[in-house]
Amino acid sequence: MNENTKKIIHWSFWIICVITLIWNVLGAINFLVQLNPDTHTAYRETERLIIVGRPLWATLGFALAVFGGTIGCALLLFKKAISYYVFIASFVGVLITMLHALTTGIEFKFAEVFGIILFPILVGGFLIWYAKFCERSGWIV
Repeated sequence: MNENTKKIIHWSFWIICVITLIWNVLGAINFLVQLNPDTHTAYRETERLIIVGRPLWATLGFALAVFGGTIGCALLLFKKAISYYVFIASFVGVLITMLHALTTGIEFKFAEVFGIILFPILVGGFLIWYAKFCERSGWIV
């Protein structure tokens, strides 16, 4: 695709990219903060139980989710179609992280299920779809 055939990018592209980049950067900051055991007291009890009992495979999944999502959003902002594949990797990390959270035996309240489990899955799935949509629309190459 050359410069003459590129389509004009819809204004919503920039808003979605910036909001999801902020979401993922906050997730990456959260990951780094959780590496310090002294900060665990600042979390709710449910979150603290997930963090303290998290095995290495789930920690690596969490890192893949948030850092992959951050890199994917940056690539999307730079209009790179490879963001689609980075979002898939990030989504795998989200699923690994949620698998651990759901198998801890912790009883979640409804709001916690939505905020801790469902919302990250929805955002990850949306980013995969959106990157492919942007590619098909000719906004990214």
